[in-house]
Amino acid sequence: MKKYGLFAVCLLAAALLLAACGSSNNNNTSTSAGGSTAASSGGQSGKIAFLLPESKTARYETQDRPLFEKKVKELCSGCQIVYSNADQDASKQQQQAEAALTQGVKVMVLDPVDGAAAAAIVNQANAKNVPVISYDRLLLNSKPDYYVEFNSPQVGQIQGKALSDKLGGKGTIVMINGAPTDNNAKLFKQGAHSVLDKSGIKIAKEYDTPDWSPDKAQSEMEQAITAVGKGKFQGVYAANDGTAGGAIAAMKSAGIDPKTIPTTGQDAELAAIQRILAGEQYMTVYKPIKPLADKAAEWAVGLVKGQKPSDASAKENNGKIDVPTLKLDVTPVTADKVKSTVIADGFWKAADVCTAAYKSACAKYGIQ
Repeated sequence: MKKYGLFAVCLLAAALLLAACGSSNNNNTSTSAGGSTAASSGGQSGKIAFLLPESKTARYETQDRPLFEKKVKELCSGCQIVYSNADQDASKQQQQAEAALTQGVKVMVLDPVDGAAAAAIVNQANAKNVPVISYDRLLLNSKPDYYVEFNSPQVGQIQGKALSDKLGGKGTIVMINGAPTDNNAKLFKQGAHSVLDKSGIKIAKEYDTPDWSPDKAQSEMEQAITAVGKGKFQGVYAANDGTAGGAIAAMKSAGIDPKTIPTTGQDAELAAIQRILAGEQYMTVYKPIKPLADKAAEWAVGLVKGQKPSDASAKENNGKIDVPTLKLDVTPVTADKVKSTVIADGFWKAADVCTAAYKSACAKYGIQ
């Protein structure tokens, strides 16, 4: 009997060892941790969900995610991050959020694919008493606890003013807006129109771009060129750098030199900064992601430890409540401002920007 008892104990130990070594991995979902105990963080620890909307916009995987994860680990080495990217699929984001709640996250930081559809996610989190931080895009018709964002109407106003000033308040433009499911895209458009509509500039064609997709923006620009005609428009309002890239590609394909057609953008993506230095894109709006990601991480860790944010001093109405909000400022960047903004801040390194094809452009603006 002793022999059989020892055998049973060995079997049980082996089973536990296999279970500990096993892992599960859902598509575009991961869990990371800076430590294993609350003591190592100097306080309470737990799981934090960080859910991003898509990867076509380069910033989410190259900036938001690593910056957020780094800050959380600095503040709470015992906290775990449950990360997912929805690839512009609202249903997929719903599933990812449900999975995170099932894993027992204590806080959810959510950048929605569709601000209205994501109300269901917020409702589920509310039911489990999980605080929700609306990140970068506003969660609509629901009760998120906090909202940290860049000043979205200001982005559109800056873009519209830059284009109007460049064109001297006259001429004809094409507008390539963002995704109709993104509340921020609506605010960018409103901000731009608030400037352009009283500037004397005529808008020949205007499009909303599904999924913020550069290839769809390229198709929209091709349609505009056909409808308006070459030489019949003098500028392009593009809501972000991805749509700007699509519009510029369409102009090149049509034999139009983009250096003669000022085009706006947003996000200060690497390819956009290079286009700006080369003269193919007129400007972008620099949204320093680090303060955004750091603030969301700071709030999330504080909430895990039972501390409520004290600096969400503004309010943003989402159709249901006034959400406590912190708004961060943004900065316009033209070629002469690249060095003093994105390079000086370390957002991009000179070595990243000044590849062989752009060395002469970098030298022109003193970037080495």
